[in-house]
Amino acid sequence: MKKSSSIFIIFLALGVFGIITTEMGIIGVLPQVADRFHITASKAGWLVSVFALVVAVSGPFLTLLASGLNRKYILLLAVLMFAVSNTVYAYTAHFNVMLAFRIIPALCHPVFFSVALAAAARLVPAEQSGKAVTKVFSGITVGFAFGVPFTSYLAERLSLEAAFLFGAVVSIIAFAGILLFLPSMPVTEKMSFRSQLGILRKTSLWLNIGAVVCLFAAMFSVYSYFAEYLGQVTRMNASWISLMLMSFGVIMIAGNFAFGAMLYKHMKKTVILFPLLYTAAYFLVYGLGTSFIPMAVLVFVWGSVHSGGLIVSQTWLTAEAREAPEFGNSLFVSFSNLGITVGTAAGGWFISNLGIHQLIWCGILFAMLAFGLIMGRMALGDRKLAGN
Repeated sequence: MKKSSSIFIIFLALGVFGIITTEMGIIGVLPQVADRFHITASKAGWLVSVFALVVAVSGPFLTLLASGLNRKYILLLAVLMFAVSNTVYAYTAHFNVMLAFRIIPALCHPVFFSVALAAAARLVPAEQSGKAVTKVFSGITVGFAFGVPFTSYLAERLSLEAAFLFGAVVSIIAFAGILLFLPSMPVTEKMSFRSQLGILRKTSLWLNIGAVVCLFAAMFSVYSYFAEYLGQVTRMNASWISLMLMSFGVIMIAGNFAFGAMLYKHMKKTVILFPLLYTAAYFLVYGLGTSFIPMAVLVFVWGSVHSGGLIVSQTWLTAEAREAPEFGNSLFVSFSNLGITVGTAAGGWFISNLGIHQLIWCGILFAMLAFGLIMGRMALGDRKLAGN
């Protein structure tokens, strides 16, 4: 891979890192946000669910509408909106203003992902496209590993303003790098809307979409309240919670590669196994969540399983969208965020009505629904899946 190619791929990955840090970093600072605005934890959770809901609703449509625009301009606009929004988070004194500025970057989120992955593949030799896409995609796991916990650390050690300004600075650096090193990318050949939308006629695709929604709901119904759970159930202080967030993210990097290798060898078996592994992990968390040391160890188990959700879900959905891969990726981004929305809202209901310890049952319920949909797709058997 040429040096110039490596440079712009680094900045694309940094843009992804900034987006994940903005989207998920809020999870680690929800208690501080709730304190700042004098609101409940479940209401603060709207900052997670509203962002995800906007991505879910707007993603495929905006990706289609933007399919004829210069890719460089789209990427620049997206990261700029993330920088502006993080700056607003840092200084606003009104919860409704913060909520409104979760909507703006959420509109840019799915378009950035789809375009960044396509740009990485397009601007390198064909034989290197897979590696380029993997490097850009790594911004997600690095965001979970370091962006999310570092945001929490800054909020605890310095201030909530410093935590959000970190996200703004990352996006500004990504903006500068894309501006300077990414070449102009006007669209020369555009797929028709009709041909892209045609994949939506497949029953098998909708079963896979349903499974993705439930898998992400299973993951984020609990993970969205990670800090609250460790604080109230396990009685960890803010410093320990920051350490646990970082440990969770670091183990995700290794787990992502492990699940990737499993999918390459046995896709069907890996997809079937994932919700069962998550259910087992949740049972352990429920049983040992009140014990400090066992829970600290279980965070590594939880993180290693959680890491597979992204790649398992993406592989499962796009296996049925090969005819329109960019639109298929937008469907994944959209419906995975719908799962985050549903899961966060359901988790908030469990906390408000049953108590935070019972939150784990919400995750187990969604994992079992995902398992049922996966088995339904297997039973349908109308298409042989890749890798089997």
